[in-house]
Amino acid sequence: MTKTSPRAETRRPVGVRPPAPGPALTCVPPLAVTGEPLTAAQRTGALPPDTAPVRVGAFLLSAQFPGQSHGEVLERTVRATVEAERAGLDSVWLAEHHFVPYGVCPDAATLAALLLGRTRRIGIGTAVSVLSTSHPVALGEQAALLHLTSGGRFTLGVGRGGPWIDLDVFGSGVDAFENGFPERLDLLLRWLRGSRVGADGPQFSFPEVAVVPRATEPVRRPGLGSWLGLDEPTGPVRFPRQRQDADGLAEERDRTGRPVAGPPVVVACTSPGGVRLAAERGLPMLLGMHSGDEDKVRMLELYRTAWLAAGRGEEQLRRVTRQHVAAGVAQVDDRTSAARATLLNAMPGWFEYGLGAHRTVDGRERKMRDPHQYTELLCDLHAVGTPKQCADRLLATAERTGIRRFALLAEGSGDREATLHNIARLGSEVLPQLC
Repeated sequence: MTKTSPRAETRRPVGVRPPAPGPALTCVPPLAVTGEPLTAAQRTGALPPDTAPVRVGAFLLSAQFPGQSHGEVLERTVRATVEAERAGLDSVWLAEHHFVPYGVCPDAATLAALLLGRTRRIGIGTAVSVLSTSHPVALGEQAALLHLTSGGRFTLGVGRGGPWIDLDVFGSGVDAFENGFPERLDLLLRWLRGSRVGADGPQFSFPEVAVVPRATEPVRRPGLGSWLGLDEPTGPVRFPRQRQDADGLAEERDRTGRPVAGPPVVVACTSPGGVRLAAERGLPMLLGMHSGDEDKVRMLELYRTAWLAAGRGEEQLRRVTRQHVAAGVAQVDDRTSAARATLLNAMPGWFEYGLGAHRTVDGRERKMRDPHQYTELLCDLHAVGTPKQCADRLLATAERTGIRRFALLAEGSGDREATLHNIARLGSEVLPQLC
């Protein structure tokens, strides 16, 4: 039986209400969500709470709110990443989209390269690089390059994307989305872990070639002076509270428990098939913003079942559970009503403007949740409110699910200065309460 810590017993979820009715924004309908504490039976898929730190990262979609230029949006993303490092956050996660203002970054790995060059300590990850429209070898080469040149600060998040017109534009076709993700993921992993790779599959067939650069080579870790930022006269140094060591980089382990060389890989999971795929390959999950705590627990239960069926042990499962990443929303203010009002004033217009621009590849019907109701749901589920309420919400999810890493959408206001201020408050007022 899982023992709940005394601190967690005093915490209740903040502002959580049942979801508003309506069709989902994505093609995968969200599971039902409530705000009641989970029973022991419901928690069977989550590992008992441990002493691993709760790590908070910023999730930056490069969202184009109405009236903004592409350049303004991307400049906000760069500034927000620099502020996230200064604020002591653990990581920044970057999304990629094509042909829609929902997000104006078309290649998360390319933007990650820029941001790794602009920062010194913070982890940078993709959430996600879309494998359905990318060649796995090309993406593997990018990931290896960033891993080796950043001292191991890069994490590759991958997903299959959606049934969008992108599939036609890039020539991969709808089958790459519907059936091709396992082959693409396996080829990517072989590239990241091997020295010579060939392929003989329905999507990719080529003779064996050398892997260059090889991600399995040891990375050059920065020295202490570099880690502390003492080798450059760039002003006051703030040691990042959250980055501990290499263990904070979603380090993947093999069946014997030894670290797997190369960049960490996480898989976006929005369906049971995706969960099983990640577990069978020993990869941590990235869970979406629409998922409540009960949703997360059910996915963890499914993950555990698939993990054990693949012949892996409980201790390895505990390690990988610490590396799952839960996407969410964060808006910090002195009053809960003010934090919610900020998002409710800005996000519905962005959803309608951005997601409404998606075109399906084959004319299939596409449904959207009401943008205002969906924003209300996100406010109910995530860290939106006073600093204490935000910390309580994150700790409650960590306690219920065992998930210790969060990627929080910090740009929900749509305003550059408000985004930077929001990230600064996450660092100075919320993080200290997570220790």
